Amino acid sequence: MHSEPHSTLPTATMTEPAVDDAGRLRATAAFVREQETSELLSRVLPGLGGPELRALTDRCRFAHAAVLVFPPDEDTLRGELAACGLPADAPAQPSVVVRERLAARHRRDLADLDVRILRPEVRGPAGEHRAVEVFALTVPPASGLSPIAADERRREHEAHLAFDVVRPDPLVLRGLLASLARQGATADGGGYNLHEDGTVFYFTAPAETKTTYRRVELYASGDHRDVLAEHLGRPGAAADPAPQQGEQQQPAETLLRLLTGAWTTQALAACAQLRLPEAMDRHTGTRTADLARTVGAHPESLATLLRYLAMLGVVRDGPDGFRLTGVGALLDARAPGSMRPLALMYGGPFYQSFAHLAHTVRSGQPGFDHLYGENHFDHFARDSELAALFDQSMVSSAPIFDPLPEHPVLTAAATAPGRPRTVVDIAGGTGELLARILTAHPTLRGILLERPQVVAAARTRLAATPAGGRCAFRAGDFADVPAGGDVYVLSRVLHDWDDDRCRGILRHCADAMPAHADLLIVERLLPADSRPSLATAWDLHMMCNTGGRERTAGHYARLLEDCGLTLAGHTPLALGAHTLHARRT
Repeated sequence: MHSEPHSTLPTATMTEPAVDDAGRLRATAAFVREQETSELLSRVLPGLGGPELRALTDRCRFAHAAVLVFPPDEDTLRGELAACGLPADAPAQPSVVVRERLAARHRRDLADLDVRILRPEVRGPAGEHRAVEVFALTVPPASGLSPIAADERRREHEAHLAFDVVRPDPLVLRGLLASLARQGATADGGGYNLHEDGTVFYFTAPAETKTTYRRVELYASGDHRDVLAEHLGRPGAAADPAPQQGEQQQPAETLLRLLTGAWTTQALAACAQLRLPEAMDRHTGTRTADLARTVGAHPESLATLLRYLAMLGVVRDGPDGFRLTGVGALLDARAPGSMRPLALMYGGPFYQSFAHLAHTVRSGQPGFDHLYGENHFDHFARDSELAALFDQSMVSSAPIFDPLPEHPVLTAAATAPGRPRTVVDIAGGTGELLARILTAHPTLRGILLERPQVVAAARTRLAATPAGGRCAFRAGDFADVPAGGDVYVLSRVLHDWDDDRCRGILRHCADAMPAHADLLIVERLLPADSRPSLATAWDLHMMCNTGGRERTAGHYARLLEDCGLTLAGHTPLALGAHTLHARRT
């Protein structure tokens, strides 16, 4: 590593910008790629050393550096990103915070300043995920905004470094904030982002800092507004939420945006139904008329849909037509991990049942049952195409499973001496999770229990993996849980059911489990308080569509205890999920 990287931003004392926007982008990207967290912290806070530096490094990870640029148009910006080796199709969203800061600094009307934010990803020295946070204000040639661009390039007000806090809790956060204060960093605002469920703490770097960045951001996932209030000098007061990207402060406009959420669901479902992603390209634009001919659509109506999809960041409009973004590519049926089936489910039967949410709340009966006259599972069992779509949609959430094969329970089973150990996947769908576990651990064997109509698809799925020869299949229901396994898995099953049915399922598991066996349960966990989470949204979804629910860890612990099982612990996964580990009591 260089003691002083060759790629830094221009200093605040310069009277003219030393480099153009492309150069500033290139310098920022290189800076983010090069930095080691420990070395960067020691340069941001030069007085830091010894145990305090090690403690800070253990708790913080360098996440991104930010830069504000002023392209003449969007195509120029995308070209500059590509020239710097950054993803040119990173989605752009409005940046309310920077827009308001610019308006205040330069005494301009908010309507004159259309600031966008992009976060193209880069990799750090060890391959870790990082980003370049790019704020972009379009300034056409000879624009009246040119003086703003010149001043901001010179002063770099919006340039900052950001560090993510690892496993934040109030005690850890207070310790980190105290460390920064001891080193001369001063509080410079912050806020709670409701939509991301994250808390941001801003600092002005100490005068002795050895980087050209004068602002530092500390980001902690979760709601830490009590700590934030102390940071802002208002101990004991609840901090106000930070302004959200794209959200104005007028309540009527905010509510109107919320009310149009159904339009977004249907626009994405229509995109998938028309197979627009399959007809588009990531790098070359396609004109609306050509797309309309390909997918069999009315050109003017398709143009309206494409404009809305562009606003969502699903497609991007350019001089040669519309291109697919990375987000939109996930709706392509051919894409690895395609989310097209999920879009069709959420825009189809689940969307229709949500029209009966008020009935669910009044009666306690699922809106799905009210609409279709039968429950979710019976309805899908009678419609093979819908059942197949549902099974495919479950595979769309496969990123949840990425860390699961490395769970200590599975690793211990795979390395245990003697006979091969067996993993029993109960209601395991088409075998996505079991295939991952058995592929990661060649010494393990598997048994998949599923409905008869799903077993055939599961056989095909497993046969295409290295684990195919080590898996047996059992057609049946929860009363048919195979006995004698070593690890039992219930993935996204219990949230489909009410507490009584969950106890029945868990008792079948407990009866089948030998004394030494382990049970792994994959579910989203509701937070213990009212902080936002994916589990809260899915709790509403399960109530309306299956009569099930999401639960807290304590709720699951009580259900397990009722069935002769004990919750030993739980660990986080992706997309708000957790793995709960239980054993026989």
